[in-house]
Amino acid sequence: MKARVHVMLKDGVLDPQGEAVRHALGALGFEGIRGVRQGKVIELDLADGTGEDTVREMCDKLLANTVIESYRIEML
Repeated sequence: MKARVHVMLKDGVLDPQGEAVRHALGALGFEGIRGVRQGKVIELDLADGTGEDTVREMCDKLLANTVIESYRIEML
């Protein structure tokens, strides 16, 4: 069983990496980009029977900084 966790900065939190990507894309000639938000994807290979509640606990304790980040879990 696998789980995929998508972690992104919450709206309103400054994203310096996203801003750097937006600036670099503009320097490469790409136009019309108003903003970029950068996040991370974490794939977990889980033992059978590991539920979404356990993955949520992992996110809350380690995988996401819930003060400034939100996350979404996909059970695969």
